[in-house]
This record gives sequence, structure tokens and C-alpha cells, in this order.
Amino acid sequence: MNYDYLVIAAYFCLILGIGFAFKKLASNSTSDYFRGGGKMLWWMVGSTAFMMQFSAWTFTGAAGKAFTDGFAVCLIFFANTFAYFCGWAYFAQRFRQMRVDTPTEAIRRRYGVGNELFFSCALIVFTLINAGVWLNALGIFSSAVFEADVNLSIIIIGMAVVIVSVLAGAWGVVASDFVQTLVVAIISVACAAVALVKVGGPVNLVTDFPGDFVIGPNMNYPLLLVGTFIFFLAKQVVTIMNLHDSFRFLNAKDSINAKKASLLAMALMGVGSIIWFIPPWASAILYPDAAMAYPELGSKASDAVYLVFARNAMPVGTVGLLLAGLFAASMSSMDSALNKNSGIFVRSVFQPFLAKRKIQVSDAFLVKFSMALSFFSGVLVIAIALYFKSLKELSLFDLLMALSAMVQVPIFIPLVLAIFIKRTPRWAPWVTVLLGLFISWFILNIFTPAVFAELVGLPPFTAREAADMNLIMSIFAHIFITGGFFCATTLFYREETDAYLVSKKAFFEDLKTPVIAGNDQDEYDLQQRRKLGAMVTYMGTGLLLMTLIPNPLWGRLVFLICAIATLSIGVGLRRSAKSPSHLNIRTLESK
Repeated sequence: MNYDYLVIAAYFCLILGIGFAFKKLASNSTSDYFRGGGKMLWWMVGSTAFMMQFSAWTFTGAAGKAFTDGFAVCLIFFANTFAYFCGWAYFAQRFRQMRVDTPTEAIRRRYGVGNELFFSCALIVFTLINAGVWLNALGIFSSAVFEADVNLSIIIIGMAVVIVSVLAGAWGVVASDFVQTLVVAIISVACAAVALVKVGGPVNLVTDFPGDFVIGPNMNYPLLLVGTFIFFLAKQVVTIMNLHDSFRFLNAKDSINAKKASLLAMALMGVGSIIWFIPPWASAILYPDAAMAYPELGSKASDAVYLVFARNAMPVGTVGLLLAGLFAASMSSMDSALNKNSGIFVRSVFQPFLAKRKIQVSDAFLVKFSMALSFFSGVLVIAIALYFKSLKELSLFDLLMALSAMVQVPIFIPLVLAIFIKRTPRWAPWVTVLLGLFISWFILNIFTPAVFAELVGLPPFTAREAADMNLIMSIFAHIFITGGFFCATTLFYREETDAYLVSKKAFFEDLKTPVIAGNDQDEYDLQQRRKLGAMVTYMGTGLLLMTLIPNPLWGRLVFLICAIATLSIGVGLRRSAKSPSHLNIRTLESK
């Protein structure tokens, strides 16, 4: 009997159940559909913030990088941790205080209508591409598990994500993210614990790793790792704490919950940055030929190293749980992307189009239109994932890093500086983006790492060093040239010609004004605790049933411990929904 299939089937039933459970909350208005009406608790918002930086790529492309290069891959995720720290310290509450339903509405308040349309188009396209990368990663991994066609896997998984996204909007997205965070935590901790036991502890993990654990292979200039980390800190702040990605915190019920959400995401990312990669590191010792286990994946074979570990080292049923974790990771990223894109298009493209033609439609119609749009976006993501699957020569790691450094950073620089610099002319944001894209092209095609090495008299870089150097050069250029150009545009600002001066002043005033939840919030708090408590309890019961799978005693104990931890969280949530101690009635309510 294939227990892995049963585990995956049960997981999909749970996720679909979340969609149906929260469907009613999302159908009241477009604000509810796009951001849950801004009524969500910090632990839900923090989970979705964390899961947005976590996809199947972590268990595939990044795991493959950890298998070959050792500790270096953690630097990317430490940078994410730092970005969420900055969110807790400064950004998160200010994003919630923008008082908007979608990120591009904030862009309109800050930069005006023209920039709203420009960034709406750019961000929708980029988000679809990113989601395609995530789905591609998941399709590759699942096809290896089931020995199925990659194309078919991508289509089936993509349609499952679309259904969940369409059903319940932001409520379903964020609620499923919370449950999926638990799934990821369970599989990560269980695999890491077993991996450490198998290799004889953390000391042996480091000393027995083939090659240099810290630096990795093909690295003649270790200082490049330091430079990569430093510039990654700045890059991740730009790519996580900007107006576009503010949507994570627009869901929070008030400013305090937004800050707590970023703190939770920081804690989860910090701990996970090590735990996620213990199994790939252990696999390099235990299964050095793991990268050749799936030759049908070509140059991406090392991306299946987690699967090799789960099949060889973990109890029966773990592969199904691992796939559930991978589905969780990618579904959380994709459904958030689909929901966000739907909100951006409706609020910043479709409604202005209707307003110009004086066409009035009901909010109920817009909710249905948003659902249809989410479905259409999902189909596009599937098509993009199928295209990336055909790029056999490009690894998932390199693909995501290239997209992020070359395209994402130029787009986001004006969106992170937006809340610091007030006096910029109307053309500054979009011209800055175009300049940034030109700089990316210039570094990619003209001033390459090879040219740099020749210029300074260094021996030719290895392939790995060239990739790291390209990243450093790109981020350096964007921070100091692209970002510097945007700051310099303040010299051309004239307040008397600023058509959006009133809107901009109101925007910056709102940034300073805390949002306090209203006295109608308590029922929403209860529903969140009650519904999610039930879903987590069901998941814990499923894990408890996994102890019946024929396994050695230690394998049954692994599932038992996971079940007890999950059931404790579920029962705690359900009990808190019955207790009046959490109530905190406030009288001031702001959108």
C-alpha cells in the first residue's frame, strides 16, 4: 500500500476545507477578498509573511545548492531574517498605516495615477514570472516522486493552487498559510532531527562534509562570500520591505499586530535558515551520489536531494509528508501572488477604466470578477512554469537569483525609498526603474565579471565565483547608481507643480498615525481562532493516524511527537476562541 499517496490526498482535503471554511468571510466585499478587510491577527499575518519568502524552491533549488556548496546558501535566508527585523523595527506598522486595500493604491497615493498604472503592469508581469518559477520547482520535485510526467505534474498542482486561491481570497490564502507553516515546520524539524542522528551530531555534520563546509567548492576568493552576504542584506530589505510587498501587512487588524507579524516571520526565518538545510548537508555525507539518483532531471538532478534523504533515511509516509510540505510552500507563494495580482488589476486598472467611462458596477460584481481573474492568472502561471521546465540548462537556483537581482531590485528601489524621500518629481519612479533595467543589462552583457577580473588583474573566476560576483556587481550598482539617481531627482522637484501634493501629504500623515482595531473586531478574532483551531486539530489527528503505518518504533515515535505538538496548537486555538480573556475592545477604527 502506498501510504504517501494517502498522506497527500488527506493534505489536499485539508487545504480545500480551509478554502470552503473561509469562503463566506471573503465574499462580503473586495476589501475582504483582497486583504481580509484588514482584520487578521498577528500569527496569521506573520505566517503568510514568512511563507511568502518560502517556496518549493527552498526544498529543491536551495537544497541542491546546500548539497554541493555547504553553508553558503544560508546567507540568503539570514538576509531574509534581517529584512523582517527591519520590518518589526520600522516598516510593518507603517505599511498597515497606509490605509489601502492593495499595494498599488499606496503607489497612487504616494506617486500619482501614472506611476500606479506603470507599476501595476510591471508588478503583475514580474509576479506571474516568479510564481512560474515556484510552480516549476514543485512540478520537477513531485514528478520525480511519482515518476510522472513533469508537464502533467505542473498542470495538476497548478490547478489545485488556483482552486484554493479563487475560493476564499485573502482569508483562504492567509489561513492556509498558517496551516502550511505548521506542515513545513513539522517536516523540517523531523528530517533535521533524524539527519543529525544519522551523521552522529552537528560536529560530525560539519567535519565530515565533503570539501569545505563553510566556503564550498570552486571558491578561490572566500571574501566573495562576505561581500555577497553584505549586499544580500541590503537587497533583501529592498525586495521584502517595499510598497509592493506591503500587502503582507495590509491584512493585519492594527499597527501592533503588523509589528508582531514581522517579528514572528523573523523568528521563523531565523530558525529555519539552519534547520531546512541539515538534511541536504547530511545527504552529502550519507548519500554522496544523491545528485545522480534522478538523471531524468538533467542538470537539475541535485534539486531532488531532499527526496533522496526522505526515501532512504525517514520512516514510511515521510515522502508524502514532505510532498505536502512542498505543496504547502509553493501553494502559499502562488495563491498569495494570484490574490495580490487580482487586487492590483481590479483596483488600479479595471476600476479606473470603468470610472473614466462612468460605468458603475457593484462590489459583488467586482468580487466575482476578481475570482475569474485569479483563475485566469493561475492558467498563465502554469504556462510560464511549463516554459521554464524546457530550460534544461538553467538551474532553479540561478534562475531565481538572476530574476531577483536583475529585474526585481530595479523595480523595488523606488518603492522602498517612497516612504523616506518626499520631494521627488512625477517622472522619478518610472525613469529610475528604466535606468535600473539598463544597468542590469549592462552588467549582464557588457561589464561582466570576466571583464572586471581582467580590469583589476585577477585570474579568471570559476563559474560559482562569476555568479557571486555578478550578484555583488548588480546589487552594488543598483544601490548606489539606481538608488542614487532616485535620490538626486529631488533636485528637480517643484512643489508648485506637484499635482498630487494633497494626496501625498495625506499619505505621509497616515504613515505616522497608528491604526487601532474597532469594536467590531472581536467576532473576527473568534472566528479565526475557531476555524483554524479546528483545521489544525484535524491535521494533528491525521498525523496521529500516521503512527499506524508499519514502521520501526522510532519512526512511529517521530509521527507521535509531531501529532502531539500539532494537536496542542489546535486545542489551544479552539480553547482561546471560547475564552473572553483575549478580548480587547477598542472604539477607534480606521480603514
